[in-house]
Amino acid sequence: MSKLRVFVVGLGNMGLSHAQAYHNNPGFEIVGLVNRSKVPLPEELSGYTIHPDFKTALAELKPDLCSICTYSDSHADFAVMAFEAGADVFVEKPLATTVADAQRVVAAAKKHGRKLVIGYILRHHPSWIRLIAEARKLGGPYVFRMNLNQQSSGPTWETHKSLMKTTSPIVDCGVHYVDVMCQITDAKPVEVRGMGLRLSDEIAPDMYNYGHLQVIFEDGSAGWYEAGWGPMISETAFFVKDVISPKGCVSIVMDEGAKSDDIDTHTKTARIRIHRAAIGADGKFARPDEMLSMQGEPGHQELCNREQAFLLKAIRDDFDLDRHMADAVRSLAVCLAADESVRSGKPVRL
Repeated sequence: MSKLRVFVVGLGNMGLSHAQAYHNNPGFEIVGLVNRSKVPLPEELSGYTIHPDFKTALAELKPDLCSICTYSDSHADFAVMAFEAGADVFVEKPLATTVADAQRVVAAAKKHGRKLVIGYILRHHPSWIRLIAEARKLGGPYVFRMNLNQQSSGPTWETHKSLMKTTSPIVDCGVHYVDVMCQITDAKPVEVRGMGLRLSDEIAPDMYNYGHLQVIFEDGSAGWYEAGWGPMISETAFFVKDVISPKGCVSIVMDEGAKSDDIDTHTKTARIRIHRAAIGADGKFARPDEMLSMQGEPGHQELCNREQAFLLKAIRDDFDLDRHMADAVRSLAVCLAADESVRSGKPVRL
C-alpha cells in the first residue's frame, strides 16, 4: 500500500513523540512539520522542514493526514480545516476546549467521510487494558479513585503555565481518566462537581492549578479525579489509580522513588493488585491479593508508536470510529462540567 503523507502540527513533547512514531513507521511519510517558531529537532527528524503557518502548509502540502499536537484552543479549528481539505486527522487530547467545538469536529469528520482519532494513549497500553478488564470482571457499581499530580519546575512548569492559558489541569489530564472510568462502567455520567484553587501568582487570576472533580453515574457509581501542577505540588500520593466494587478492588501499585514530572510515570503501572472481598467461614479473606507484574510494559515513545499504528490500521481498514469519537466528547463534557462547577460553586447536571 502507498504511504500516508502526514504532517505534524505542534512540536512540543507530544508532537515530537508522534513525529518520531511516523518517521519510524513504514506506513507513513512525513511531508513536513508545522510550528510557529523554529525549535531544536532530534537528529532523526532534522531533515524535515518546519513550516510556520498551518493554513499555508495545508494548502501547499496537501497531506493525507494531519497530526494536530498544538495547544487545546486550536484543535477544533485546525481539525475542521484539515477535514475540509480532504485529510484524515489525529488530534491530541482534549479534542477541544468546549463541548460545542468537540461536536463540531465530530460532525465535520462525518460530513467529509474522514477518520478522526483522538490521543487517548492509555487505550493502547496493555497494562491499562488489563486494569479495565479486571475491574469489569468484578462488576459494579464502582468507586473510582484517580489522580495525577505533577510537581513541576523549569521547562515543565513553563509548559504547564502555557497550557493553563486555555485549559485547567482537571480538563487537560482528566479526560484520560474519566475515559477509563467510562470504559469500566457502561453507565452514563449524570452529575459532576468540582473544586479548584489558584496556588500561584504566575498564572491568570481566573485560572487554578489545583483541581478536583467528582462524577456520579447513572448506575450509582462515583468517581473522583485530582490534578495539580506546579513547584508547590506534593510528591506524596501523586499517582493513585484505584477501582473499588462490592466484590473487591483493582489498584495500580507504583514503585518507590517514582517522580511526578517523569512523563513515563504517567502511564507505567509497575504492578496491578487485585483484591477480592469474599470472606471465608473463619472470617478471614478467602483468597490472598493477587499481584500482576507489569515488567516489560511499553514506555512513552513505544505507546506513541502503538497509537499511530492503530491510526494507520483504522484508516486502511476503515474502522468504525463512532464510539471512539462519542467517548471523547463524553469524557470532555464531564471535565468541562467540573471546570464549570469550580467557577460557579454549584454541581452540574449532564
